[in-house]
Amino acid sequence: MPNLHKAALLKSVTEQVGELHKLAGSNSLFSVGDDLARIYFRYSKVHPNGSTFFGLRDVDLRELAGHNSYICFFLDDGSSPLFVPYADFEELFHQAEPAADGQFKAQLISGQGTRELYFPKMGRFNLDGFAGLEILINSVNSNRLRRLPDLSHSQVQTLLAGIGKAKGFDIFIPKTDVERLDWSLTPTFGLRGDIPNGFHGISSILSEIDVLWIAAGRNAIEGLFEVEHSTSIYSGLLRFNDVLLTDPSTTRFYIVSNEKRRDRFSRQAYRPTFRQSGLSERTSFLEYTNVFDWHQRLLQGTSHEKNTK
Repeated sequence: MPNLHKAALLKSVTEQVGELHKLAGSNSLFSVGDDLARIYFRYSKVHPNGSTFFGLRDVDLRELAGHNSYICFFLDDGSSPLFVPYADFEELFHQAEPAADGQFKAQLISGQGTRELYFPKMGRFNLDGFAGLEILINSVNSNRLRRLPDLSHSQVQTLLAGIGKAKGFDIFIPKTDVERLDWSLTPTFGLRGDIPNGFHGISSILSEIDVLWIAAGRNAIEGLFEVEHSTSIYSGLLRFNDVLLTDPSTTRFYIVSNEKRRDRFSRQAYRPTFRQSGLSERTSFLEYTNVFDWHQRLLQGTSHEKNTK
């Protein structure tokens, strides 16, 4: 039976924000216009005791990373939908373990004029500031006015490094690339000079990957980025595959390129060998615009924190 509440919400978003396009592989993931924003719609009935239940698929959440993304929680009680910026919860999801079915379980708790999101073993989080479409409308309108500079391979590396540093990671960049980084794009910081321990069999492969995010103090690789400005996407995926087979706990793989190469990424990433290893489900495509906007949002957040201290 069609979800009439979801249909009504999709119509409202389309009318006020822009045309929605469903992303492949999910019935709940949509992009706005020319990927100005991504929305993950999650619905729950309000049960007789007032309880609600949501499931968020890990594979869907990975499609939100790096984009101007929102998780939309909505109910059947006529209350305003909630548009929660995914970036606010990204690290929380990454540190937690999904259930056996690959979903994170959540509840929306209402009472005394407030709404909170509850994740078992993760805590409760107030969502009152995210009610209604206004936050999404303002974000999309801002993105429509953006002007993206023409970025080089090294500049994209610099931005990815800056994003990782802002998120608290140590950064490794191949020694041959370090001198070409553009420090006018991001606050200067020190780079890690070596590959983490425990990867001796593939250390030569890791040392060639454009950007590595490494958890400080744990020597765990938390993100791998290949900037395919003009080089082969397939070769980057092969390097990722070697890493995944050596360390199956690694989940953040990104091919970074321009919009024109998105289709080529899809064809290469879903080759049988990458489907068999599981890499297809763990690798995301980031377009240069996504990288630039991601970096800008983090910089603005950092500036706001400094100004409010």
